[in-house]
Amino acid sequence: MTGREVAIGTYTTVRRFLPDRWRRSIGAWCFVDHFGPEDLTRPSSAGRVGMWVPPHPHTGLQTVTWLYDGEVRHRDSLGTEQVIRPGGLNLMTSGHGIAHSEESVPDGAPVLHGLQLWIALPSDARNGPARFEHHADLPPLTEAGATVTVVLGALAGVRSPAGVHSPLVGADLRLPAGATVDLPLEPDFEHGLLVVSGQVDADGVQLPAGTLRYRPPAAGRWRVAALTDATAFLLGGEPVEEPFVMWWNFVAPDHDSISRARDDWAAGRRFGQVVGFDGDPLPAPDLPRVRLVPRRRDGTRVGGDHGTR
Repeated sequence: MTGREVAIGTYTTVRRFLPDRWRRSIGAWCFVDHFGPEDLTRPSSAGRVGMWVPPHPHTGLQTVTWLYDGEVRHRDSLGTEQVIRPGGLNLMTSGHGIAHSEESVPDGAPVLHGLQLWIALPSDARNGPARFEHHADLPPLTEAGATVTVVLGALAGVRSPAGVHSPLVGADLRLPAGATVDLPLEPDFEHGLLVVSGQVDADGVQLPAGTLRYRPPAAGRWRVAALTDATAFLLGGEPVEEPFVMWWNFVAPDHDSISRARDDWAAGRRFGQVVGFDGDPLPAPDLPRVRLVPRRRDGTRVGGDHGTR
């Protein structure tokens, strides 16, 4: 899969890999955005550079922020204010509802580059309390010159301290040219490999930057060889069999749940307020005129592919 450009907020454009028409999720990973590298020192006709995403709501998911360059300030309706830098993890669990904002740090690092990902919460955690975690140091693995950082879940016996609600893995790969790493795979997991920069060979398939390669559940290892200096991100998890709806910033089981979340944000209910952001919250968009239908992980709609969105 290759990413498509999507505008986020007023000044930020990302390349979105998930959800895709043919692949709704990989494990519980249901949203993958890659942003940058962006030169924050260049003039901008829009009046701003970098990330500037006003307060907005989330429900039914976890947000994962992972940076390669730059600094981003997170604020949320729990009262959290946290600057994330490369090597650190911001993990926000929305539960029943939370609001947050994200913006580049003025006079911070000159380049912004990173990933923003979502994890769909299972039904038993979807209506739980919201929380926020920041982890500055995460466990690395080293093999043949490559460095693998376990961001979420577990890989090769190393486990991230971050809290998740379903079996999954997220790992950052830094590969100098010529390095090869054999990634042990959980046989019940489906996996994806996102090539962020450079070019790799993954089990005989050459993948340039800007490519997300999907691998269905299977026993064995995934051999990744760097054809150039390369950066990649491994994500995976047990396939999510429960259909769900994704709309705007919400993950929910059905249209009515989405509609309630949208109305609650518009009325100032449920999600709380973000204090300290210099700007107005994002307004709630109008719902589509048709009912939103839950989709399976392969993108097919529950009840067929005709007449509904």
